[in-house]
Amino acid sequence: MPEFPRRSPLRLAVLISGGGTTLRNLLDKIASGDLDATIELVISSNPRAGGLQYAVEAGVATRIVERRGAGDDAAFSRAVFDACRSTECHLVVMAGFLKFVAIPADFEWRVVNIHPALIPAFCGQGFYGQHVHQAVLDYGAKLSGCTVHFVDNQYDHGPIILQRAVEVLEGDTSASLAARVFEAECQAFPDALRMIASGQLRASGRRVWMEPFHKSHDAL
Repeated sequence: MPEFPRRSPLRLAVLISGGGTTLRNLLDKIASGDLDATIELVISSNPRAGGLQYAVEAGVATRIVERRGAGDDAAFSRAVFDACRSTECHLVVMAGFLKFVAIPADFEWRVVNIHPALIPAFCGQGFYGQHVHQAVLDYGAKLSGCTVHFVDNQYDHGPIILQRAVEVLEGDTSASLAARVFEAECQAFPDALRMIASGQLRASGRRVWMEPFHKSHDAL
């Protein structure tokens, strides 16, 4: 069974590939005191990612690790996680990170992702951004939402930490649905990080749950 000791503050490394709206939300939550965490490093797979500017404005170190220059998936994954190790982070947060990485043994149960749908629906390779929301509309689903989950070595597959549902409205476009799902994400991701940092999270197999806090858990 994995261990999730209490962390105060929770030290994060954040992986991005694009506009960085999820990164911006986390930075805002930290700045307002709503999330007891620090972002030690932002790693981007794209040197032109708009989210890099949010990191620079917040005084957070950045690093570019491009897939095409790495040689293969294994080398790319090593480069990403070597950078994460250098920060001594507690947790790696995927915030719109679109490249596959293999999770090394020392980062099992230490990498989290948020997906803009209710896993196991509308997820997996190719389901990202507007593709997800359009697929929900094309299927005629009445509910969508977001899922925060631990990352394993399959796309959108690891154990689920929490989910939030969002109603699909008549007349929705992929853009209007995406906007409401993102509102849910802005609360769900910080909530999941607080759960992990609390010392109360437990996991076994695919089950993840919360237990009452015990004073024996020391803050690290």
